[in-house]
Amino acid sequence: MLKPTAPAKVSAAGGKVQTIYVATTRMPSSANPGAFTSERSLQTHYAEYQISVPPNHKPGAIEWPTAARDPKTSFVTVSYRPLDRPAFERAVASRQNGAKPNVGVFVHGFNNNFQEALYRLAQMHADAGGRGSVILFSWPSEASIGGYVADKDGVTISRDGLVDVLTMLGRNPNLGNTIVLGHSMGGWLTAESLRQLRLMHRDDVFKRMKVVLAAPDIDVDVFRSQLEVIGPLNPPMTLLVSKDDKALAVSRFIAGEHNRLGALDVDHPQVAEAARKANVQVVDISALKTDDDFRHNRFTELAAMMPKLMERDKTASATSLQQAGAFVLNGVGTTLASPFRLAGAAMAGSR
Repeated sequence: MLKPTAPAKVSAAGGKVQTIYVATTRMPSSANPGAFTSERSLQTHYAEYQISVPPNHKPGAIEWPTAARDPKTSFVTVSYRPLDRPAFERAVASRQNGAKPNVGVFVHGFNNNFQEALYRLAQMHADAGGRGSVILFSWPSEASIGGYVADKDGVTISRDGLVDVLTMLGRNPNLGNTIVLGHSMGGWLTAESLRQLRLMHRDDVFKRMKVVLAAPDIDVDVFRSQLEVIGPLNPPMTLLVSKDDKALAVSRFIAGEHNRLGALDVDHPQVAEAARKANVQVVDISALKTDDDFRHNRFTELAAMMPKLMERDKTASATSLQQAGAFVLNGVGTTLASPFRLAGAAMAGSR
């Protein structure tokens, strides 16, 4: 597990620089400027990072820096700027070519330290084409396999922070849509925040929000109860699942063999029927190749498919975005374009 490092005083020559905005309920590191720890903060901290992605970057991968931190061969944090809340909102909403920018929000999962989550979003943003603004919402994960219970507490105390960020984005007249991508335990945090927003009657926020949950580490029955409050979304909420996800198999064991949402079997007829009734898209992405031994991070491969999906979607019908039910993705993403374009859009910060 890599430890967070301070911004490097290096040139980003030869690399592609990604701007990543951060809202986090982690405590800032007192010894390492620009880093955040696993300690919990009761207030949300904001920042802007410039991350250099090397020219030899392989889609789906993070080229981790060595002691030398060379931007020609590895990801490098070029600059860090702390922001207060108003400055954060202004920066995220800065116009591009006169158009209202859409914003992608990535909520990371279990067992991630801050730098891992930051570089993961930079990787996905680069692979997806790097359009629009993207925000990392980082909650205080212990970044330890043995920290599962502690991480559950960490996401729980972060609900108000994520609700506040989503409300900030949803009510800003200078912004377009908010596209939220919650991964693993971050999917649980996302669903809980949506539930809270609905109880707050923030229909204005929902009108400009699109939601994707990738490998969500949520008890299936808990998700049903969350949906009872959240209600149908337009377009439907998209769930990216893999029945061979080893990380969720461990989570299921920890949870007393209760089924996890991200490991649903879409071939089961009851899953398809339940998805249609609940107005959600359940998409099996098991066919995507991955170097992840736990098969838990397959969704990151969708970012590199984003340009091709956008080109193909130019001729897709508008109603295809509204489909609910169960679907299977083949290796090149040709079964159903729209859910995967939506996931890629969250990583790119685009439509």
